[in-house]
Amino acid sequence: MFNVTAMTPIGARLTGVRVDTLDAASVAQVRFLLAEYGVLVLPGQHADDAGFLRFLRSFGPTMFTVGETPVPGHDELNVVSNVGRSKPPRSSFHTDTSYVAKPPAFTALRAVAVPERGGQTLFTNQYAAYDTLPVDVRQELLGRTITHVVTGLELGPDEETSATHPIIDVHPLSGRTYLYLSTPQRCARVSGMSAEQAANTVGFLFAHCTRPDNVYRHTWSPGDVVIWDNRCVMHCADHAGVRGDRVMHRGMIADVDREQIGSGPG
Repeated sequence: MFNVTAMTPIGARLTGVRVDTLDAASVAQVRFLLAEYGVLVLPGQHADDAGFLRFLRSFGPTMFTVGETPVPGHDELNVVSNVGRSKPPRSSFHTDTSYVAKPPAFTALRAVAVPERGGQTLFTNQYAAYDTLPVDVRQELLGRTITHVVTGLELGPDEETSATHPIIDVHPLSGRTYLYLSTPQRCARVSGMSAEQAANTVGFLFAHCTRPDNVYRHTWSPGDVVIWDNRCVMHCADHAGVRGDRVMHRGMIADVDREQIGSGPG
């Protein structure tokens, strides 16, 4: 049986489970826990890439961000690493691959190498971000969309580079309302607003979502697997002051919930 320990302001620790041996009933339970808590931390897994992929595939088809570096021998996964870099990677709060028409539902990381110091991953609660918006701001945003664009990747002419998504959406499993946002550099346009209004609106929403009391900061331990729901969570890696190698293997899962029961109202 799972042991679930809620965290603040988002997420839960999940123990009593092995990621590479989940049965169908356990997968269904984890899906609903993700819808409720947004982020699940599964400590002490020490899964290899084959077991990690079995875990990912149990939730649905995997996705891959074109332009990222694949894991050798496991091209459904990509490497997130500071090894061999003269400058630390850059990261801002974002939603994975929001510039495609059907973004992934879930992203998961497994810790391959944990640094001696630093390298935490931060997560926002996008349910709370919506719930704490002033009523007049909610009304102003209702029915509006943001056009998300790709940044920082070299993509071919046949790859998706932009997509439009509702700012306010309803989670298909939890039925709760959330703000769907990404880093401001990827939020190119807001429907029905001038460029200046759009920039001001996105800037306000981004600051509102990422305020410290709305962020969980995860300190990695060897063997950790962390999975989160991209629909109701933004995330960011803190690369400041990292000492030692930080290597993660990342996988993403398609949004089959939307395909099965449809998108919530914008």
